[in-house]
Amino acid sequence: MLAGELYNASDPQLAEERVKARLLTKRLNDSRKDEEELQADIIKELIPNAGPGIWIEAPFYCDYGSNIITGEKVFFNFNCVILDVMKVTIGSRTMFGPNVQIYTATHPLDPVERSSGLEFAKAITIGEDVWVGGSAVICPGVTIGDRTIIGAGSVVTKDIPSDVIAAGNPCKVIRRL
Repeated sequence: MLAGELYNASDPQLAEERVKARLLTKRLNDSRKDEEELQADIIKELIPNAGPGIWIEAPFYCDYGSNIITGEKVFFNFNCVILDVMKVTIGSRTMFGPNVQIYTATHPLDPVERSSGLEFAKAITIGEDVWVGGSAVICPGVTIGDRTIIGAGSVVTKDIPSDVIAAGNPCKVIRRL
């Protein structure tokens, strides 16, 4: 799976790891605002590769958590979803608006291969000091450069360079910063 090769999502080990992540996200999502220490402990277990100062507004959802790597002071607003079948690397001080969806999981284009139930994934890299507006979707294999702003509602299907404002469906550079 992490090599980007076809894999069976029903594999017992993968299913067990997803159950663990679901239980941890449920605990996180059910916790109260005044339970900051509990939330920090849950996040540390769910996302062991998170940098210091990560802030997650519940609800939050992910497939595994262990494939998310963040720098420091990364912020996720309400209702973010990360399908971290493959590595998702996020730079320091990056902010995600509500309802942002980050998808590394994808499926074969060939219908016969797709109907086999096998799938694969492509890593996503998001730079430092990036701002991703609410309800944006970041598709498999995308890289977003440092200090870039992704407009709300955008669907990012291709790499976006550093120091730009990009928006739309598909997401395109609007102007340089």
